[in-house]
This record gives sequence, structure tokens and C-alpha cells, in this order.
Amino acid sequence: MDHDKFVQLLESVLAPDTSRVKAATATLKKDYYPSPESLALLIQLLTSHESPQLRQLAATQARSLVPKHWPVVPSNHKPQIRTHLLQATLGEKNSLARHAQARVISAVAKIDIEDGEWTELPALMQQAATSQTPQEREVGTYILFTILESMGGGVSQNFGKLFELFSQTIHDPASAEVRINTMLALGKIGMVLDADDDEESLEAFQKALPDMVSILKQAIEAGDEDRTTQAFEIFQTLLECDSRLLSVHFRDLVQFMMQLASEKSLDKEARIQALNFLINCVLYRKTKFQGLRIGEQLTVNLMDILAESGDDTDDDDGFSLAILVLSLLSMMAQNLPPSQTMVPLIRTFKTFATSSNYRQRSAGITALGTAAEGAGEFLDTQLPDLIPLILQLLMDPEAKVRGATANGTKLLGDVLPETLGKEHEKFISALVRCLNQAVKDLDGPDSKANLKIVPACVGAIDSLVEGLASKDIEPYLPGLVPHLSHLFSHEDPKIKQAAIGAVGSIAENAKDAFLPYFERSMNALSEFVHIKDNDDELDTRCMTMDAMGSMASAVGAEPFQRYVRPLMDATEEGIQLDNNRLKESCYLLWGTLAKVYGPDFKPFLPGVVQALFKCLEEEDDGINVELGEEAADLVGKEVMIGGQKVRVVGNSDTDGIADMDDLDDMDDDGDSDWDDLAGFSSIVEEQEVAVEVVADLLAYTKGEFLPYLARSIELILPMVENGYEGSRRSAISTLYRAYVVLWQLQDEQHQEWQPGLPLRVQPTDDVMKLGDAVMKSTLEIWSEELEGGVLIEINRSVAEVLRLCGPAIISGPKVLEQVAEIQLSILKKQHTCQIEDAEASDDEGMPEEISEDDWYIVDSALDTITTLAAALGDQYSVLWKQFEKPVMQYASSSEAGQRSAAVGTIADSIRGMKQAVTPSTPSLLKLLLHRMSDEDALTKSNAAFAIGLLIEFSNNEKDIKRAYNTVFTKLEPLLHTPESRQLDNAAGCVSRMILKHQDIVPVDEVLPALVALLPLKEDYEENEPIFRMIVHLYSSGEPTMLRLTPRLLPVLAQVMGPPESQLTEGSREALSQLVKYVYHNQAAMLQGYPSLLQIASS
Repeated sequence: MDHDKFVQLLESVLAPDTSRVKAATATLKKDYYPSPESLALLIQLLTSHESPQLRQLAATQARSLVPKHWPVVPSNHKPQIRTHLLQATLGEKNSLARHAQARVISAVAKIDIEDGEWTELPALMQQAATSQTPQEREVGTYILFTILESMGGGVSQNFGKLFELFSQTIHDPASAEVRINTMLALGKIGMVLDADDDEESLEAFQKALPDMVSILKQAIEAGDEDRTTQAFEIFQTLLECDSRLLSVHFRDLVQFMMQLASEKSLDKEARIQALNFLINCVLYRKTKFQGLRIGEQLTVNLMDILAESGDDTDDDDGFSLAILVLSLLSMMAQNLPPSQTMVPLIRTFKTFATSSNYRQRSAGITALGTAAEGAGEFLDTQLPDLIPLILQLLMDPEAKVRGATANGTKLLGDVLPETLGKEHEKFISALVRCLNQAVKDLDGPDSKANLKIVPACVGAIDSLVEGLASKDIEPYLPGLVPHLSHLFSHEDPKIKQAAIGAVGSIAENAKDAFLPYFERSMNALSEFVHIKDNDDELDTRCMTMDAMGSMASAVGAEPFQRYVRPLMDATEEGIQLDNNRLKESCYLLWGTLAKVYGPDFKPFLPGVVQALFKCLEEEDDGINVELGEEAADLVGKEVMIGGQKVRVVGNSDTDGIADMDDLDDMDDDGDSDWDDLAGFSSIVEEQEVAVEVVADLLAYTKGEFLPYLARSIELILPMVENGYEGSRRSAISTLYRAYVVLWQLQDEQHQEWQPGLPLRVQPTDDVMKLGDAVMKSTLEIWSEELEGGVLIEINRSVAEVLRLCGPAIISGPKVLEQVAEIQLSILKKQHTCQIEDAEASDDEGMPEEISEDDWYIVDSALDTITTLAAALGDQYSVLWKQFEKPVMQYASSSEAGQRSAAVGTIADSIRGMKQAVTPSTPSLLKLLLHRMSDEDALTKSNAAFAIGLLIEFSNNEKDIKRAYNTVFTKLEPLLHTPESRQLDNAAGCVSRMILKHQDIVPVDEVLPALVALLPLKEDYEENEPIFRMIVHLYSSGEPTMLRLTPRLLPVLAQVMGPPESQLTEGSREALSQLVKYVYHNQAAMLQGYPSLLQIASS
């Protein structure tokens, strides 16, 4: 091999000439690197060449060739090469070259040590790490780090000696590099340390942690950005390792990071990294973090940072202080209980909202809006008190505050449209004034701020109308629609798009009241249907498609008819433009039109289905990445990271030259190979939408879609196990919706299901086959699903099917047992997605208070077991023995929402079990009587409903009769309280009590008061027991009931009229017979009630 030519080629690689680099690279790969001699030449160069850049390059290339060529190097040559390599590295003055050479040593050591050779290396490096020469200590510690990096657990037998060594080197008095190298090495040990089998090493690591924090402090104080970043990355990595590594010092570490993030004098980058660490604490150590109970303090600190950072949110790089603060607040609101985030946030907002500092006013409303999504239910209870402050901020003299408030109002409206909608007159008036002012001042000194206010105000109006009924929106149409339509021609695309979206939302919620504006709006939007010259135009086109779909929903089939064909043609063109967002808008428009036209959408189904199938058939190729040696075991495999399918390919360095663009990054000393693997490709998002649209087509076109159903199921079933959460969620929803539609398409004989297993009414074979396939796919992920949103969707979908279609879906072998076991695990907070770290002991305890997101998971299980009760009937009593304890624990929770939901579950469980509830009567009676005096209105209401059902169905006469007086006492105040349906449920309970034991009820006292409460205004379900009781008393000739006939007739006239939902078919028929009975005996009483006379004469 020509030595001089080889060196010339390497020098060409370093030349600033792309053509020379490419030519040299090709020659090296083809003519030199396949030969083992190339490794020897590279080692010679990295140890002796005068150029540090070439020594570094030679080292990077040698490292990549070691796995291929070192095993074939003659054994008698290896000792000399190792010695030469070590001596050169220990003497290397250039840090980049030195680190690259150290990695060659670790690459060789990985092979040798596994083969029983070079066993003295770790001891030599430990000796170097304690040398009197700082450079040798730097090399020794760095090589130990690279050995740990490449071999990890393969040297675990030496951990004891290494900890002893590192306890000295981490305090090196002369070299910061030795200290950071030690920290890097400790980080690698932490990644592979088996805490179960090596408690001594665990204890040693925990003891070293304060020193690691000191290294970070020193790097920050020295202004050493590189070492600061390295130290932060180590702590970030440790958060993903065994939680016991940090558990002893976790509180101190979190508080230290809080201090760093809040310290204004620190470099911005250090504060950003501290915030990133805190974000990952909430993400990876949620339960532990909650147990520290420092959320309140952190929230207040974050609000101060947000106010300090001010306009930092304008940064587009995604790494500003403000953006990270908002991300952390949002995550805390989502993952922590309200007391740790929302309570202090709202308290601080009230202070900030009246501050003389405009930055605080802006920060307060921005934080409130950002956190809303994560704690909507709690915020809903607080928002009425905050609305005056928000309205005040919308009229703030500072433009930036008005813009922030408009954005905050939009975010609040997205989460709580109905609550904001109660004050729609004030909000819309304020937003229109704010909008007009911003448009007027677009050319003024605050033009930049005002340019942002316009789309913010329009967006806030958009979200606000979502909470309004058609009658409430109608008065605003003459002012809003023309005003917003005028903005369709604005030159700023964000303003234009916001206006289009707002008009679409107004139309959808105004319904037919939008008709007078329909034609003009469609004509104004028509110019955007085919635009495609740039991304802004495509985004505007997408918004236009969405708005036109909303208008179709608003005005209905006939007015929209002449626009259907042109729009369908436009979507056919749109899906060919290779823009995923536009494709999604086209798909959604198809779903909307199918909803509007139902089976009449049939002519478009072939083309639409073909396009959707093409999307679903498309393979998500993910990302091909080359990784270093640490990922060698994954080569050729696919991994899922952040929902993205990533294919790991062999590192090209093993066959040739490293990418020269990466040379400057060779000293990063971390896991940067993995840094860019988060995210997911756009195709999976597009497929998520496509699947949902398939469900819409099936639901709305009914039987017309059946020719495409089999292929749809075939394509969607595999998506249940897709790595992307959204795909799994949409696939589950669609499959169960398909089951419901197929069930409903059966003839009436098959649709009438009866509770219990084995099935008493057998569905069609098609329904059974689909149910078996869907449930099989569900069970494969149900117990191991890690994402709460997917788990909730599974529970919601199964509950809906049980509610509508009965027990057929759970009739397969062992299915019911598995479903019950999964629900029980959720109720006990032991499901996979609820367990943060099964190995970690939580010495802070498991607080009862949980975040809203965590509660939604439990709540979905409560909903599922109530539908199991309906589907199984009295057989559910066997399962209730398992569910009773956790459900009753939630019914005794300190959280009102948990109590009310659990008591509601008890009520529905009693209704399903009927007489089979008898054995549980004593325990349920005790709990429900207690809850009837609950401080929470909804809990009291649900308790009244539940105890009424218990009285109706339980055969434990002794306990039931004994409780009558107590029940009446507790019902009396509820009968005068309409809040949360207390009056309705109490009236239903009294009726059931009379039906069950009329002999111990003072009917002559109770009936007049009960009739005076009728008709019910909210909970029509309770009309059934009330009128069943009334009919029963009439049939038995009860005197008080007969005397109350004149007072009852106006009630009957109301409930027999609209809305029909007031009565079940059975109740309506029974009351019809009662009306005829009254007419037959006292016809004159019906005079003045024409509707009743019509019934009597029918």
C-alpha cells in the first residue's frame, strides 16, 4: 500500500474543496480501507503525524475500521501497537485529537478484553488517572469513560475499584477536564448499573451525586459552556435510568435546578438547560416529583421568569426561556394535581393582572391560557371569578398585553368554550374593539404587536363561538361575518387564515341562521380553492376547505348542492399535490360531506375510498440513521422513538471514511447519535385522519359503504399496534364504530340484545367475526398500553359498544375475564401506563390527589364497568365483588370529582345487578347515606339516585326499612335544590320508596309536595319511576293520589308534549292509559287540555 499516496488522500479530505473531498473519499473506500493494512497506517499516522487535524482524522477513521480489521492483525504485532497507541495518546497535546485517539483505544479494548486480552488496560488507566501529570490524568479518565461507553456492563466487576478511583478524580485540584471526564464516566456507569444485584455500587453512585452537582456548578461559574452542557446532559440521561440513582438527592437536585432557572445573572443557556431538566423530571419522575410537593413554589418561580423574559416568546427557535417556561407550566398542569400548579398559578395571575408592570400582566394571562388544557375541569370552577380580569386585560393600554390576552382567551375558549360563552356579549364586544383598534394601528409605532393582535382576536372569536348556541350567535352575524370576510383579502396570510377559520366556526355553530351569508362567503372563498404556489397559499387553501365543510354542515344538503362537484374536483387535485396538511383537509371535507348527504354521497365513494386506501397502504419508511458502536446491536432493526419508526443501518465508517461534516462534533462525548430521533413522519398523521374519515363514511353512508368494509378492516387492524399514539387511538375508535354500524345494519330481530352470557340473542356471523377480530387486536395492547390517551379511547369505545350492542363483543373465550382484570388494574392504579417505575420505591408516598389526566384514565374504567353491569345484568354481581372495594374508596375520596363519579358508578352498577345487589346492601347503604350529606352537590345528587335504586332492587328488607326515616330526612333539603339535578334525583328516590314500601311512607304528606315539583326540568330519566309510582297509586285507588288529579293534569299535558325525550315509550303508553282513565271517570277535568283530550279520544 502506497504510504505517501494514502497520506495525500487524507490531506485531500481535509481540503476546503468539495470535489477533492468526494474524490479522495471514494478512492479511500474503494482502494485502501478494505485492506487490514489501512488500519496499521492510520494508527501510525494518528500517533506520529505533525498535523493535529490529520491525527484526529486518522483516529476517527481508525476507530471505524477497528471492528473489521483489528481481529486479523497478527497477534505478535498487537502488543507493540497497543503500547505505541497508549504512549501517543498520553502525550497528545491537542484535545480533539486526544479524544479521538482515546476512542480508538476503547474500540480495540472492547474486542481485546472480550477475548481475554489487554486485561491490564483498566489498571493502567487507573494508574494514569492518578498520575502526577494533569494531562495523563485527563487521558486516563477519558479512556476509562470511553471504555465504559463502549463496554458498559462488561466491566461491571470493576465498578468497585472505579468508584474508589472516581471519588478522588472528581475532586482533581488542577484539571477541570479530569473532573468532567469523571462525571462522564459516572454517567455511563449509571446507565448500566443493575441496582437490584449491585447495591454497593448503587450506594457509591448515590454518594457521588453531590460531587457531580458540584462539577456542574463549577462549569457554570467558570462560564464553560461545553462542560456545562455535558454535565446537564448527564443529569438528563440519569432521569431515564433507574430512579434509585437519583432518589436520595432528588429533592435537592430539583431545587438546585429551580434556583438555576430563576437566577437572572446566569447565562441564558444554563437557565434553559435547567428548565429542560425540570421538564424531564415531570415527564419521567412524575409521581416522585409530585411527592416532593414543590409544584407550588416552582409555579410561582416560573411565573416570575415568564414576566422577566417578556417578549422572549417571539423567538422562533423553540428554545427561549419563555417558551420553555410555558412548556413546563403546561406539562405541570397536565401531570400534577391542581393544588400544585393551577392554584398558585391562578393566585399569581390575579396579582399579575393588576400589576403596573405590563410584562407581568402579559405573563399572567399567557400562563393561564397555556395551562388551561391540562386542568380544564378545575379551571372551569375558577374561571367565572377570573373573567372580569381577563376582560380588563383585553382593554389594556399596552398593545402587547392586549395581544397576549387575545391569545390567552383563544386558548381558554378552546378548552372551556361554554364557560366563556356565558359571557359572550362582553367577550365578543371586547374582542371586536380590540380587533378594530389593532387594524387601525397597523401602521403605527406598535405595528408589529398589532399585526399579531389581529389574528389573535380573530382566533379568540373563533374559539368563543364554539360554546354558543345558534340563537346566541345570530345577533352577531350582521357585524361579525362582513367584518371578518373583509380580512379574507388581507396581505398577511396568518390574518387571512384566522379570518377564514373564524367564519367557518361561526357558520357551523350558527347553523341555518348563517344562510343569508352563505352565498357571499362561498364566493369570497372560491378564489382560494385552487391556490398552490407556496406554503402560505397551501395553508390558506386548507383553511378554506375546512371552512367550506363547516358551511356545508351549517346550511345543509340542498343549499350546498351546487358546490359539491367543484369541491370534490378540487380535492381530487389537492391530494395529488404531495402536501400532507392539504390531504388531511380534503379527507376531512369528504367526511363532512358524507355526514351532510348520507347515503346520497354514494357516487363519490369509489374515488374517495380509493384515495383513503392508498393513504392507508402507504408504508411509513421512517428514518434511516447511522449510529455509532453503541447501537451496533440494533443494526438492521427498526426502533420506535417518539412515535417514529427508525431503521438503524450500519455505520458507514466500518467500510469507509466518516462524514467530514461531523468532524467538529467528534468531541461531544455523549449520546448525540440519538439526539435527533424524536418525532414522527407526516404520513402517520395523515393516516390518522384517513382512518377517522373511513369511520365517518361508514357511519353516515351506512349500507353503501359495506362493499369497502372488509378491506377497510384489513388495513386498519394492524394500526392498533402502530408505534404512533394517534394512529392507535384512531384505529381503535374506527374499528368499534364499524362494529356499531354493522350491528345497527342487522335486522331488528338481531338488534334487540339481552343482558348476560352466554348470548341469548345471537348476532349475525358478520358481526361476530368483526367483534372477535376487533377484540383480539384490542386485547393484544390493552393491558400493556403506555399512553393514557389510547387507554382511555379503548375503554370509551368498548363502553360505547357495550351500551349500544350488549355483551356480544365480550362473549369470546376468556374475554370477559381479561376485560375485568384490566379495569381492576386501572381502578387500583396498577395498569402499565399508571406505573411510573415498578422497581423504584417511592419514599414520598403515593398522594391521593392526582392530575386530571390521571383521573381521566380511572374515570374511563368506571364508565366501562358500568356498561359491563348493563351488558351482564345480574351476572355482574360476581365482578362487583372485585370492583366494590376500589370503587368505594374513590367514593370516599377527598376529591369531589372522584366521589361523584364513583357514586354514579355505584348507582349504575345497582341498576345493572338489580336483585343481585342484595348481599352488598349493608355496605352500600352505609356509604350512600353518608354521601347524601356530602358537601359536593353532584355527589349528593348521585347518592340520592343510587340509594333509590338500592331501595328498589335490594331484597334486604330489614336494612332497607330501617333506613327509610334517615333517607327521608336527608332527601328533604335536596327536594328544594335544583342544582346538579338534586331535586330530580330526590323526587325519583321518593317515588321508588313509595313503590317499594308504600305502607311505611306518609303518602298523604309526601305526594302533594312531590306533585308540586313536577314536571322535572333536567333529569328526564327520573320521570320513569315517578310516573310509574303515580300510575300504580291510581290503579290501587290511593285516595290522596285521586284528590291530586287536578294538580297532576297540567303536568301530564307538559310531559306528554315535546320534547319526546321526557318519557320512555313505556311511560308514555302508561300515561296515555291514565289519561283515558281520568277521561272515562271525570271527563270534565280534561277541558282546557286539548292535547290530553286528543290522547283520550285516540
